[in-house]
Formats: sequence, structure tokens, C-alpha cells
Amino acid sequence: MKKLLLLCMALYAFASPYNQKMLKKINLGNQHQKSFSFVVMGDNRDGDNVLRKIISNINKDEDVSFVLNNGDLVPDGYKKEFSNYLGIIKKSNKPFLSIIGNHEIPWYDGESNYEHVFGKTYFAFSYGNSYFIVLDSSNEKIKKEQKQWLVKELKISQKFTNRFVLTHVPLYDPRKGKYAKGHSLKSLKKAKKLNDIFDKYKVTMLFCSHIHFYYRGIWQKTPFIITGGAGAPLKNYKNSGFYNYIKVIVNGSHVKYKVIKINAKTPGLIDQGVQAVKDTLDLN
Repeated sequence: MKKLLLLCMALYAFASPYNQKMLKKINLGNQHQKSFSFVVMGDNRDGDNVLRKIISNINKDEDVSFVLNNGDLVPDGYKKEFSNYLGIIKKSNKPFLSIIGNHEIPWYDGESNYEHVFGKTYFAFSYGNSYFIVLDSSNEKIKKEQKQWLVKELKISQKFTNRFVLTHVPLYDPRKGKYAKGHSLKSLKKAKKLNDIFDKYKVTMLFCSHIHFYYRGIWQKTPFIITGGAGAPLKNYKNSGFYNYIKVIVNGSHVKYKVIKINAKTPGLIDQGVQAVKDTLDLN
């Protein structure tokens, strides 16, 4: 019995984190494509039925190569919640990457539960002609060490046609004003410095979540999309408080963003249409 217990502990210790397994699958499908699609969503916690609908719909979409879930995966960061979440996302027939959000940090032991299940809290990878940088803003800030890493990765990304950055917490809260603090990074000064970095390295799109609605605009020179409608309680703001995810369609240097609206009461999905990035805060 003791030997069996030790074996189980060893297997537990050396099991590959889920994101690592997903990245291996993504790399297997990476044949330097210039045309492909991927999905970004965020804030599914407390909304398992909506998440299941999203996954079911994506499973039917042969164009999608992989999925990025931009944080707030579980209500409070407990082990049993991660187990429940894993049971749902394992129904995805696409590689499914899960990003840390503030709800993945329980009060008693920080991000250790997330790290055990998913691995590193920030990482980067390439796919085809595009580079992806995933940040850890779960404490509503980007620490100095991570900021240095970000700059290094953005320098690498210059070799690629497109640069996509994902962070759960947005730089600013557009409900409060274009460059206002709210449900966003704690420091406006540090948010501005990050914004300057994104501008300098010509980020193609900054994907954020944290606010439970859909919003699209531009901060300085950096276009952004907030997608926080994967199941968490909605925040209505100018008719943008609806369940949603984003299908990103890459064709060389031309990128389109298709907003898929989820009807929570019925199984149907409403296609909001293909939207190209515009330098405006107006919703289509």
C-alpha cells in the first residue's frame, strides 16, 4: 500500500500541466500557416452551461485551430473547482489553453492550484505567421520580472506578421473613460507604461477580459477587445452585456474578428458578423 501511495505521488508530481499538453498539440498542427483561425473567450466562472454551449459550437467549427480562455476559469480557485472545469474543457476537440485570472487565486495559497493543473502563469508561443504572448495580471498588475520578460518576447515577435497579447485584466476600464481606472490594472501610471510598450512593438490585438461584457476600441495606438462573456454574471453596458466569444480569422497580415453571441436561454447561437478592427470605441 505504501509503495502504491509513493507511486501515485510520483506520478502526481511529474504529470505534465494541462497547458503544456495543449501547447504540444498546437505545435503539432503548426505548419507555418498564413491562414488559420482561433478563438478567444474569458470569464466563464459560475456559468458552466454557457461554457458547454461555447465548446459544443467550437467543436463543430473546422476552421478553428485552438482556443484561448482568458481567465476567471473557476469561482474561487479551489482544487475541486479546477477538477470540475477540467471535466468540461476536456470535451473540446481543439487544443484549449487556460489563462490565469483573479478568481484562480484562493486566499489561502495563491496561484499554486492553478500552477499545478495548468503550469506557468505567463508564457508565449508561435503559430503560423503569428506570435502569442500570455500575461499574468491576476493581481491587477504586471510585476517587474514579468515586464522584462514581456519586452524580450515582444522583440522575438517582430519576426512574425502578427502579434497577439492576452491579459485577463485590462489596462483601463472603458466604462469609466477611455484611460480611466476601474475594473482594471491598479496603477494608471503602470498601465500607461505597458500601453507604450504595446505601441512600440506594434501589437496587432490586445485581448482582455475581467469585465463581463464585449467591448472593442483602441488605447493610444494599440487596438483591444474585451471579451468577458463566457458564462460569468453579465454587466450590461450600451447593449454589450451578452454572452460571447471571439473567432479570430487570420489571413496573412489581414485579421478579422467575429463576435459570436450566445443565447443563454436557448441552444441557438447568434452570429454578430465579421468585424475588422477600427480606430473607434463604437460597437458595430
